[in-house]
Amino acid sequence: MQFVDVTPRVWKRLLAVQQGLACTCCGRWSPGERAALDLYGPLARRDVGPVTVGQIGQSLDGRVATVSGDARDVSGPDGLAHLHRMRALVDAVVIGVRTALHDTPRLTVRLCAGRNPARVVIDPRGRLPDDAPVLADDGARRIVVQAVDRPRPAGVTALHLPLRDGQLDPAEILAALQAEGLNSVLIEGGGITIARFLEAGLMTRLQVAIAPLLIGGGPQGLTLATPSPLLADAIRPEMRVFSLGSDVVFDCGLTPEAVAATAPLHLGRDGVSRA
Repeated sequence: MQFVDVTPRVWKRLLAVQQGLACTCCGRWSPGERAALDLYGPLARRDVGPVTVGQIGQSLDGRVATVSGDARDVSGPDGLAHLHRMRALVDAVVIGVRTALHDTPRLTVRLCAGRNPARVVIDPRGRLPDDAPVLADDGARRIVVQAVDRPRPAGVTALHLPLRDGQLDPAEILAALQAEGLNSVLIEGGGITIARFLEAGLMTRLQVAIAPLLIGGGPQGLTLATPSPLLADAIRPEMRVFSLGSDVVFDCGLTPEAVAATAPLHLGRDGVSRA
């Protein structure tokens, strides 16, 4: 297990990597800083093509909320800071409308330096009210993916896609976001939304952050609509483990490109990135 230490100078380096101005290998780093570069580097890089990463914060017994729906403190303080860092490093963060309605998230970056990502809500039937916190005008792009012809406030982009078997197709959602210039995407919630992108084979990485608490009941973090009947057929990703302090992150590479992205990035004198 690698112990992560996100110091100001290592975070400055990661933001420079995001802008294509720096590498993840050069420099003198402590073991904890090197672990931070290893954990966040694949998310910061823009030379590896489109990236779709899912993130789940859950308890030791795999719950994301209590039976009553209380999910506010499932992740510890370091797990929450980790989520904000992920937001700061991607182009867009995506949630389903049920998460937007139930949790009323803002999806902003408040616990680290960096810009707010574009906020995207998957809302097939136009249920999201226009005054939802996720649509607040704070300078970040706001996008609603919907199948209905429902007008949205000025400054909010409505992407219209057709329903497929009563749902919006994850591949068409990603294609529409990439057409908007959003190539690095964080699927933040809820579990059903993450599972749909995972089952469609569209997820590059999956991060599961586990906090040391036992809830005993409530919704599970990830349940697939078509689970594997045999362990031999189960998804077995390439995995790395990092300690954040209050939480432990399992970083899972789901594609060969994701595994390759964990190699250190070096910028040559010609500005070309090389692993």
